[in-house]
Amino acid sequence: MKHQISLGRRMAALLIDWIMSYAIAIGFFAGGGAFTDRVPHARIPVLLIFFAEMSIMTALGGASAGHRVMRMKVVRFSDGGVATPIQALIRTTLICLVITAITFDENGRGIHERFSNTKLINA
Repeated sequence: MKHQISLGRRMAALLIDWIMSYAIAIGFFAGGGAFTDRVPHARIPVLLIFFAEMSIMTALGGASAGHRVMRMKVVRFSDGGVATPIQALIRTTLICLVITAITFDENGRGIHERFSNTKLINA
């Protein structure tokens, strides 16, 4: 059995995904002007980009960009197989609700992982 993923690595992966999404939102969807004028216009696009990146990359490759950098992978909890697109959508939706990503059970899984029947492992 592989070791549980630490909260620090989980947060680092999440931060990487969020910063990448924020950079894309500010660069392409926040309008023109000074940086401080563009930031407020990126609020909704950053969440949509984050949701798309997390769900699509997890469904297709088993890991978001942040997970890949931190050498982690999302798999099915029951048998360790590749997570399905539905599992990726459920997991990402619950991560976007934030509170689900900071509560853990005895297996080190958050609510988002329990509801989607997934777990994060070392890649």
